[in-house]
Amino acid sequence: MPSVEGLPARRAALQMLDAVLRRGQTLEAGGESAARKLSPPDQALATAIAGETLRRLPDLDDLIDSATRQRLPDDSKPRMVLRLALAQKIGLGTPDHALVATALPLVDGGPRRLVHGVLGTLLRRGMPPSDAPRLPPEVEDRWRSAWGDEIVQAARRQIATRPKLDLSFAADADAASYGGISLAPRHVRLASASVIDLPGFGEGGWWVQDLAASLPARLISDDADDVLDLCAAPGGKTMQLAAAGHQVTSVDSSESRLARLRENLERTHLKAELVHADALGWQPKQQFDAILLDAPCSATGTFRRHPEVLYRARRQIIAEGAELQGKLLDRAARWLKTGGALVYSVCSLEAQEGEDVLSAFLKRHHEFTIDIPEPGELPAFVTPHQRGWVRILPGLIEEEGGLDGFFLARLVRTA
Repeated sequence: MPSVEGLPARRAALQMLDAVLRRGQTLEAGGESAARKLSPPDQALATAIAGETLRRLPDLDDLIDSATRQRLPDDSKPRMVLRLALAQKIGLGTPDHALVATALPLVDGGPRRLVHGVLGTLLRRGMPPSDAPRLPPEVEDRWRSAWGDEIVQAARRQIATRPKLDLSFAADADAASYGGISLAPRHVRLASASVIDLPGFGEGGWWVQDLAASLPARLISDDADDVLDLCAAPGGKTMQLAAAGHQVTSVDSSESRLARLRENLERTHLKAELVHADALGWQPKQQFDAILLDAPCSATGTFRRHPEVLYRARRQIIAEGAELQGKLLDRAARWLKTGGALVYSVCSLEAQEGEDVLSAFLKRHHEFTIDIPEPGELPAFVTPHQRGWVRILPGLIEEEGGLDGFFLARLVRTA
């Protein structure tokens, strides 16, 4: 077969999709092997195609099933290739001739006629509107039970659109000079762009960080001198704390992620003590004025940027995350001075990982109490729960681009 322009990117996208759906990997991990030999533009195209497929998978499968006499197996190559082709049409606006030309070679030696026929049928029908694609049924059921149907509908709308780019600044910034808007102090939001080409990248005055992810560090008081950042890498919160003038100790179990944090600190001219250790086995030499624990979790709150989490975060993963968070909180509680603050956060939309973990911790540790954020500590659009914690759900500031899902709470040690 003669070479087809764009085919290597589609082959890589197919491998990435398989890595997520069959092997439970992230898109990033799947792309490291699948797209290693591609040019940067083709790597970006492969990731975009795989990402758009995962954003719309239930709707894509319904389209495919409407054009076949017998249902294709979920993991069959024809279904995977059709998913990729339809995602390009709906999400990327790829022309029909390019879809067909790059889809058929992916099933060489297989049912080309089937793929050609189904794709032709669906393209002739025309694609239905897809501005609010459905999420995986088990995810929708979980979130509808926890948060209500309105939140599920908001999540559908959010996953259809790739999120804007949020920048956190070490000092106050002029949003207009970046062509963006500011939704909080030291924050700028702008349309997606090449990060290294933005003004000030080399000078290191800012770093990429979703606005929701910047909220936990905002609850660390300026009066706290020694601050511990647990599970710190890749380091957005460490840089926030260092920029605020705290003496920061950052602990993470991943050496490669700590290397990225070290690079980020060098670029931003900020300082922190980095410790490569598992927090469950590490023992500090001192107690701290404040501790920030942004704990490992299912990461379902990041579905706007990482749609694969909706397929990786099964119930067992969520339960294991909740158990780990409880253990980390118990460890951190020992290292906090009396009167100090422990901020617990997760980028999860699962109550099992946020509210439930916090309630269980407070039952075990009567020396801790929830400290409700004061007006001005968090952006005005963030309203704490009546019990004092903060839950960020889909739909919040939707007109401005929305936020990642998050849970955070500040606990004070009273004895």
